[in-house]
Amino acid sequence: QNVWSAFLRSAGSRDAAAEAIYAAVFDAAPSMQNLFKTPRAVMVIRLMNGIHQIFTEAHNPKELKIVAEAVGFLHLHLEVTVPRVAVIRDAIVDLVQMELADEMSPFARSGMCTILNYVGGAFIYVREKYSERLNCIAESWVQASGKNKGEGADAEGGSGEDATAEQESEA
Repeated sequence: QNVWSAFLRSAGSRDAAAEAIYAAVFDAAPSMQNLFKTPRAVMVIRLMNGIHQIFTEAHNPKELKIVAEAVGFLHLHLEVTVPRVAVIRDAIVDLVQMELADEMSPFARSGMCTILNYVGGAFIYVREKYSERLNCIAESWVQASGKNKGEGADAEGGSGEDATAEQESEA
């Protein structure tokens, strides 16, 4: 947390720090640049908010787990892999190291790497554990709601009143 706070101070503003992190991550991962579909200004804010939350909660394992899982769900649509986590981790840690120089001890660097590895692992875990379940729920919802085939809820054993009301309003 001290290193993170020092980095934010050295950048001059939270916005400048966010821009620097985004640029470092974007430049370090040319093969992943196509994954950045959100406009840059929005991504910069999201990236800073996520990283700031992670380092703010680093001292509280229960809260860090919640943050890591929540941010992991935001990345569910991406193929998060160990090599990708390493590239992003190294880009962030190298930037902080460059900005702070001697202020960042090897112990602090190791701590940042450990936290970012944990969060990256959480992203992978969330994708592996919940992606299939969420897809199953989405497919079930499509079937139950009749969105694909134009079927009403009554055809799937739902409320007949809803289907009757829809038919009456169409007549």
